[in-house]
Formats: sequence, C-alpha cells, structure tokens
Amino acid sequence: QLHLVESGGGVVQSGGSLRLSCVDSGFTLGHYAVGWFRQAPGKEREGVAYISSGESSTYYEDSVKGRFTISRDVAKNAVYLQMNSLKPVDTAVYSCAAAYLDGGVVRVQSAYDYWGQGTQVTVSS
Repeated sequence: QLHLVESGGGVVQSGGSLRLSCVDSGFTLGHYAVGWFRQAPGKEREGVAYISSGESSTYYEDSVKGRFTISRDVAKNAVYLQMNSLKPVDTAVYSCAAAYLDGGVVRVQSAYDYWGQGTQVTVSS
C-alpha cells in the first residue's frame, strides 16, 4: 500500500515558480502511473499532468501545457511537478495520485488507487 506525501506548496507572486514533490515511503512509486490534480475553492477537482510508469510518457491538460512539467526520479521514489509562469487561476490544493496500471498515462480520476493529502498553492496577483 502506498502512502503519498506532497510538499512544496506555498505562496508565490504571479509569474513565479514552485516545484511540488510527491514521495512514497514504500520505494515502489516507479511501478505506478502518477497524476497531479488540483481543486480550487468551490470547484471540482481537475487533472493537471500525468506520467506513466515504466518509460514515463507524459501528458498535460491544456490549462498548464507549456508552463508545468511532470517528471519522475525513480531513485528517490518521487514524482515532481515543476510549475512556471504561475497565474492566480492556478491557486488550488494540489494532490498527487497513483494508479497501478501499465500502458500509458491515466487521466481518469476514478482509476487512481492512492491519493496524497494535498498541498496548497496560492498565486497572488
């Protein structure tokens, strides 16, 4: 069973950058597809970026394409979300999730088996 812990959130000015980390203490995260999701106040949770297990293909939702980068460090059992050119609309609680699935990225939230507790990202104008 995975135990996902996110870190790296905070308050940043518009145009700034943050890097979020998602770490599992069980040293098996490399076998899982991982996604980053976010939920702003009063809105539904939405997907942001995804990375597959294995060869680690990636996919980005249009809202963050060209600004965010998802990556994996197998040795550190971690997945990162580098967020550049942040905008106030990016303000949300960001959570990572893991799915034990092969074959590519996973964009469907219900397919994820494990979720972290989330980390707050606030972008001021």
